[in-house]
Amino acid sequence: MANLEITLKRSLIGRPQNQIDTAKALGLTKLHKTVVKPDNDAIRGMVQTISHLVEAKEA
Repeated sequence: MANLEITLKRSLIGRPQNQIDTAKALGLTKLHKTVVKPDNDAIRGMVQTISHLVEAKEA
């Protein structure tokens, strides 16, 4: 099964609460932190919600 490497590239300060909650649900708490998550529709939807804050690539 494929995985996604998701890295937080921009700060969460001043962002709407739903974007902050989405980043925390993905495990992204600090800048430049990278997490590996399974590539499924739920994770892709979360990444799309905060796509302007993160960088995602297939691992």
